[in-house]
Amino acid sequence: MLTSVELFAGAGGLALGVSNAGFRHKAVIEWDHDACETIRGNQFLNVPPLTDWPLHEADVTKFPFETLVAPSDVDLLAAGVPCQPWSLGGKHRGMTDTRNLFPDTMRAIRILRPKAILIENVKGLTRPSFANYFEYIKLMLEFPEIQLRASEGWMDHRTRLEKHKTSGKINGLRYNIVSQLLNAADYGVPQRRERVFIVGFRSDSGTNWSFPEPTHSLEVLLREQWVTGDYWERHGLKRPLTPDRLRPRVDKLSLNGTQEQPWLTVRDAFHDLPEPDKAKGLKIVNHNFQPGAKSYPGHTGSPLDEPAKTVKAGDHGVPGGENMVAYPNGRVRYFTIRESARIQTFPDNYIFSGSWTESMRQLGNAVPVRLAQIIASDIRKKIAAQVY
Repeated sequence: MLTSVELFAGAGGLALGVSNAGFRHKAVIEWDHDACETIRGNQFLNVPPLTDWPLHEADVTKFPFETLVAPSDVDLLAAGVPCQPWSLGGKHRGMTDTRNLFPDTMRAIRILRPKAILIENVKGLTRPSFANYFEYIKLMLEFPEIQLRASEGWMDHRTRLEKHKTSGKINGLRYNIVSQLLNAADYGVPQRRERVFIVGFRSDSGTNWSFPEPTHSLEVLLREQWVTGDYWERHGLKRPLTPDRLRPRVDKLSLNGTQEQPWLTVRDAFHDLPEPDKAKGLKIVNHNFQPGAKSYPGHTGSPLDEPAKTVKAGDHGVPGGENMVAYPNGRVRYFTIRESARIQTFPDNYIFSGSWTESMRQLGNAVPVRLAQIIASDIRKKIAAQVY
């Protein structure tokens, strides 16, 4: 089995997707105690494949990677690098933020020399104000052994990396890097969630790789809802009238088939879950009703028959009224932990033991398990086919 090391694991979304893709973790590293408690709780409950995870509650900036494995014994290094410096909802400090942990990710790569790299971060990293630093990150990943000097600023370091890349005298550890902004809804996740993924293969593999093609689309969902009616029939519902706002788009849709599947909606994700304030709902773990949900401008919740809006963590748990389901009759309520876990495609046997606010924070920071598995599976195929 191919091996991996996971940095900044959080509650384990990326790590679980990588495991499901067929990698065996040599180390799963996370400094946050509550997130580690979530992983440990699932290990105690013998939730596969977490029982085999070597969990380290540790600070990546101080972690002795030299003690893990011999160089080149790691096939994949995966990292959901903390997003706060680049988040649209954060303070936008970017490269000056003390939580910018890309340099420590480079240290892990230099020591472990993995055959491939998988990094996830927020869409905000691609905004124009961070464009230069984003290119700098990719250059650092391409040439991880060319380190930032003690008296050198990042812009001077970037210039030195650019000169090295164009010198024609490239040697040492190098990765071929590609990046793409992906929407999780395009890959069967019932959530509109745009995130940047950076993938690299060690240059000595000669690997040609591109991101997996989308498998789901909005156009197919709209056709099944408002042209064929298959969506409503699947849920045992009478087809409603087409909303006026969608008529111009729906009129252009055809009945022609496609290999893509429809985007999944909140209703698709919750279809077999009882309402959390009903007797049956009380019997389901992590499915407790959370009172106090209110709709107001900018925080109107996720319509039941669309993919959920991005599940967010916020600075103090749940921001405003964003993590809510919005029913057709105008009623809103907060997502339960179990519902949010489904939106992030965690399996139902994956338990979150903290408070609602803490569990929602962990879920908001997680990588959707299904999307992580799709990308990691494609990476695994390429590694397995190469001789290093």
